[in-house]
Amino acid sequence: MKKKVLGVLLSAAMVVGLLGGCGAPAAADTTEKTDEGKTEAAAEGIAKEDIKVGFVHISDPSDMGYTYNQEIGTKEMQEALGLEDDQIINKYNVPEDAECDTALRELVDAGCNIIFATSFGFEDYVKEVAAEYPEVQFCHATGYQASDAGLDNMHNYFASIYEARYLAGIAAGMKTESNKLGYVAAFPFAEVISGYTAFYLGAKSVNPDVTMDIMYTNSWNDPTVESQVAKALIERGCDVISQHSDSTAPATTAEENGVWQVGYNNDMIEAAPKASLISARIDWGIYVTEAVQAMIDGKEIPTDWCKGLGDEAVYLSPLNTDIAAEGTQEAIDEAKEKLISGEIHVFEGPLKGTSPEGETIEIAEGDYYHEQEEKSAPSWCYIVEGCNVVE
Repeated sequence: MKKKVLGVLLSAAMVVGLLGGCGAPAAADTTEKTDEGKTEAAAEGIAKEDIKVGFVHISDPSDMGYTYNQEIGTKEMQEALGLEDDQIINKYNVPEDAECDTALRELVDAGCNIIFATSFGFEDYVKEVAAEYPEVQFCHATGYQASDAGLDNMHNYFASIYEARYLAGIAAGMKTESNKLGYVAAFPFAEVISGYTAFYLGAKSVNPDVTMDIMYTNSWNDPTVESQVAKALIERGCDVISQHSDSTAPATTAEENGVWQVGYNNDMIEAAPKASLISARIDWGIYVTEAVQAMIDGKEIPTDWCKGLGDEAVYLSPLNTDIAAEGTQEAIDEAKEKLISGEIHVFEGPLKGTSPEGETIEIAEGDYYHEQEEKSAPSWCYIVEGCNVVE
């Protein structure tokens, strides 16, 4: 984990492993591998009609959030590659414990050539099972261990969702009347902290007076707790609620209490038409299609994969123009163009922050934190001024 860093341009490869979901993960080896050490599947390819694809999910598509969005990506891949229904096996509602190990092994036994595990807490089980089955490719979303695992058949993937969250924050910053945002956050992990910091910085870019309260649910998907946390934030004076949690509960709670909401994973306007402004989303179909196609073609799957706005791997749902502030779409479009061109960066200086463990970082003016440029997993885990974590 990085210690105190002052006025540094973080363009060099980030080092030291991610501990407790926070800190900067080590740089991935992006050099092309030689034929030596390739698995048989990667070297020879698999006929499309013979491939079988497995998924392990922490929830199911009824969450109308994270797993729902993952399912959309699976369907996108299936349609693009022309796979039959029986070539895809889903394991839903698998907790982040030994049941994940069981689910992975069941998918191997069912003949899956490639398996996607889609929740952060699955990674240790993926690493263990991948070591036992080198002929099967294992792809883990949101993790960071693949580059150091020494396994040709283990891969990490994510998307630069922080870019879309920054843009969504613009909608919140322009809409708030109290200048106080609220954020329903799952865990104090880098993935979550990176996301809500980006959201806040987007809001602040159009509203310098805005602040944000953050409360953790300590669960990826718990609609009851998400609703309770959203209500607590509203009672603290927050009039725009956002989230890194899997259900629509923050949206519906916002509507019930007469405030606004910015979502994640799904367009939540249908769930809360009077509250939902916009949502940040990932197109998971881009990666899963590329990975399965690589298996068919006998090509290597990257150890770390990450794409963002410029590749349309992250995007925003349509703006709810019935309730959004005037000029919001124009402000979002302008910022999006600048992010893609590199004219602006989300985590650019001057910027200071402190991690949950008390470690500090300071980005000098003219520099920026190179989030997800060296490794697919987010590594920004610093609380910035204006963000208040409520215990």
